[in-house]
Amino acid sequence: MPDFQYVYILFSECGEHHYVGCTADLQQRLNKHNNGDVSHTSKFRPWRIQTAVAFRDVEKAAAFERYLKSHSGRSFASKHF
Repeated sequence: MPDFQYVYILFSECGEHHYVGCTADLQQRLNKHNNGDVSHTSKFRPWRIQTAVAFRDVEKAAAFERYLKSHSGRSFASKHF
């Protein structure tokens, strides 16, 4: 079975915050966000996965993550996810 790279969108259960990231181990990364190990997300815990997209190609995953972090990508995500 091939390894996947996941691009994910997290939603903070405390309100209006979203976070976009990329990882090979989705559950481990979510645990790090919820344990406070990621400084950018630690103050808005707990987090839940809103959307995750699996890629076999690391470069395509990185490009999609960059897109979702752009202005047009944030607009796309709010309409479709």
